[in-house]
Amino acid sequence: MRILVTGGLGFIGSHLVRYFLGEHAEVHILDLHTGENGNVPASAVLHIQDISDPDSVNLVRHIAPDYLFHLAAQSDVQKSIQNPSLDADSNIMGTIHMLEACRQSHVRKIIFASTSGVYGQLEKKVISEVDPVSPVSFYALSKRTSEQYMEMYRQLFGVSYTILRYGNVYGPGQQPKGEGGVVAVFLARLQRSELLSIHGDGLQTRDFIYVRDIVSANAAAMQKGDGQTFNISTGESTSIRMLADLFKEIVGAPIPLVYKPGNPGDVKHSCLDNRKALQLLNWRPAYNIRTGLEETIRNTWRT
Repeated sequence: MRILVTGGLGFIGSHLVRYFLGEHAEVHILDLHTGENGNVPASAVLHIQDISDPDSVNLVRHIAPDYLFHLAAQSDVQKSIQNPSLDADSNIMGTIHMLEACRQSHVRKIIFASTSGVYGQLEKKVISEVDPVSPVSFYALSKRTSEQYMEMYRQLFGVSYTILRYGNVYGPGQQPKGEGGVVAVFLARLQRSELLSIHGDGLQTRDFIYVRDIVSANAAAMQKGDGQTFNISTGESTSIRMLADLFKEIVGAPIPLVYKPGNPGDVKHSCLDNRKALQLLNWRPAYNIRTGLEETIRNTWRT
């Protein structure tokens, strides 16, 4: 089995690569960068290529993967607001190139990493896949647009896809940057004995999901969920204040907090209904926020 992971040197992508190497698959990585920590598994094949470059289509055709996991994207919400065209080039055009490559090389399926951000500021306690989408950032808009291209490519050309809308993913190897990486940001500041910064009042909530559960959902989507969109989440809501309290309990030390103004484009509340994934993907998260956070700290903390 030949696997291609776009963004395979990134946080989630690198976990996915290691999983499939463990399953003895032939794994190819398509990434613009050589990796922030320079670690590329020796048994994986690395291709340095920008997915926004039309030449990426020919590269994927040459690789001819059985399955393509499309994770490469510009994912910084604030950067997307400052430079909307960057999202359009990387996220929308990059996705079109990958879809075109799948059409031409008859890939069995493309599994697309989307985001809970496509729902925007819905005034609803728990959000399901049938709820309306209304992005409030260019990043989320680029993901929603990419989803629509997936749907159209299946309708017109028969390209098989599964869309996975992630909650807030965290785990070992995540870089401490951006609101989406708040767990990594908190952990990095703790290691430097710095204050924890909370943007806004800290009452904003997220559905945090551990990266290994994201990997297992991607693996499940290979054989199930064709033409479907799934929320991949725990179905549990955690506020940023509650997250800080969990850090205090696990670390066993008082942690000072400092509050800063909120960021434009940030969603106030997000909790995803995962029952469709449980039923149709036969997938279930193995970690809750506490067990995932404990494992993240254990595998990241340096004394």
